[in-house]
Amino acid sequence: MNILYDCFDPADKTPFGPVWAGKPCQIRIRIPAACGARRVRLTAEGLDVPLEKRGTEEAYDLFGTSFVPDRPGLYFYRFHIWDKNGDYDLFRAGNGTNIGVGDLWQLSVLPADYQPPEEYRGTVYYQIFPDRFAKSGDCDLTGKLKPYTVRDFDTFVPRAKNATDFAGGNLRGIMEKLDYIKSLGVGVIYLNPIVLAWSNHRYDAADYMRLDPMLGSEADFTALCDAAHERGMKIVLDGVFSHTGSHSVYFDADGHFGGGAVSAGPASKYYKWYDFQDFPKKYTAWWGVEVMPCVNELDPDYMEYILGENGVVATWLRRGADGFRLDVADEIPDAFLAALRRRVKAVRPDGVVIGEVWEDASNKISYSVRRTYFTGAELDGVINYPFRTAILNFAAGRDDGHALAATVLDIAEHYPAPALDCTMSVLGTHDTERVGTLLPDKNARRAAVFLQFALPGSPVIYYGDEAGLTGGKDPMNRLPFPWGREDKELQELYRQAAALKNAHPALRTGDIRFDQAAGGILRFTRSCPEETVFCELVRDTGAFSVEVC
Repeated sequence: MNILYDCFDPADKTPFGPVWAGKPCQIRIRIPAACGARRVRLTAEGLDVPLEKRGTEEAYDLFGTSFVPDRPGLYFYRFHIWDKNGDYDLFRAGNGTNIGVGDLWQLSVLPADYQPPEEYRGTVYYQIFPDRFAKSGDCDLTGKLKPYTVRDFDTFVPRAKNATDFAGGNLRGIMEKLDYIKSLGVGVIYLNPIVLAWSNHRYDAADYMRLDPMLGSEADFTALCDAAHERGMKIVLDGVFSHTGSHSVYFDADGHFGGGAVSAGPASKYYKWYDFQDFPKKYTAWWGVEVMPCVNELDPDYMEYILGENGVVATWLRRGADGFRLDVADEIPDAFLAALRRRVKAVRPDGVVIGEVWEDASNKISYSVRRTYFTGAELDGVINYPFRTAILNFAAGRDDGHALAATVLDIAEHYPAPALDCTMSVLGTHDTERVGTLLPDKNARRAAVFLQFALPGSPVIYYGDEAGLTGGKDPMNRLPFPWGREDKELQELYRQAAALKNAHPALRTGDIRFDQAAGGILRFTRSCPEETVFCELVRDTGAFSVEVC
């Protein structure tokens, strides 16, 4: 007989997943009575909780506790047991236990006031790479950084490593397509960077305060936000705060602006933003890419410029944005992230902050530092790449369902439920090959789309995926939207999946339990106080069903 403890079982641990500081956590462990267990403690660095014997049931001694953690943090725990033969540590082995060796269980304790915004939980996103979605008219290009080439939108094909080729997509083009976006069931539009920049991807900010002229005017941005809000949709911007562009007001490598760190040297007010090893030629750059010099995010002047009362974040929120998706959040210090979220909430209490994190964000270690995205109330959610990997592996036949279920349950157990619901669940992005290229089989694609929308989180449609766009790695994953040549059947699939998500509270915010995850068949239940929804998916045929129980 084994010692029994399953952190996924509410009889053994309540609540499921993280707990809030000041709220009780209940633990139960079952030890064979023949062991003669005398004492049990739950132990971790910074946490030591005794369990008391609560009786015997079916040849097992029951030990339990109800304790109230008072300090936010991440705790990795095991049990220490004293019985008639001595004492030993009990570790995790999958969903079971093992004596002496194994893994630790994880317990996240959250700040009492941490609560991601309700209106973003389980909503549908639409991601737009602004240069490639839609174009309407011509914009005043006065002030656009040179050199640049504007090519024909409808026939545009990206040329590798040519960052100054533009298709000419703009904000007025997006505004004219808002009804189309709304017809997909979308609640949030996420825009890749829109600030003045030298490149077409605009992750090399030249001036955080200015809209890139290629996209239009500040009035165009406000009009877009107003029009989206009128249709019940929100606008989330890409915040790129780990680095700037070398061709920028701040770094000014070519002296175009004057007063930058390079053009003015140590006398520049921006000089301390950067880490020069041998001025001006050697400096820290994002992944060594010289046109993207890293900033010292905790420099007081930089923090004030970005996060001050009239800083970059507050300015764009007041212009109409509803929140930010933060580029490379795992390369930005925790203190900066926490301050950014506080500024967003101060300006727009219902604003959202999502971080780009590719791994399990609850226990992420970045540059030798254990991150505190949730336990430090730094982010409302992240990008759910673990789900993406699991879905694609299942849909492509590399997993029979077991690994997908294990991944989903691990993330669901590690993430606070409101943050999991706010997490952006992606299949394709501007950084990955398009899902249509990865899953050319229609049934596999149907299976993947259904899971993206039916599993916990906020599904993200990468512009054009729903229209049948394909493409490999950057830059071929950034082709213009194929207006007039859309795959209507595929569009209808996305509309159907979004309609299910929007119609069922359980699919937006419910918990999840798997009844079957094997043989290419998934059966799982999503439950919330309002309803319980049973979902079934057969991978090989792409057939899925949703039934309210």
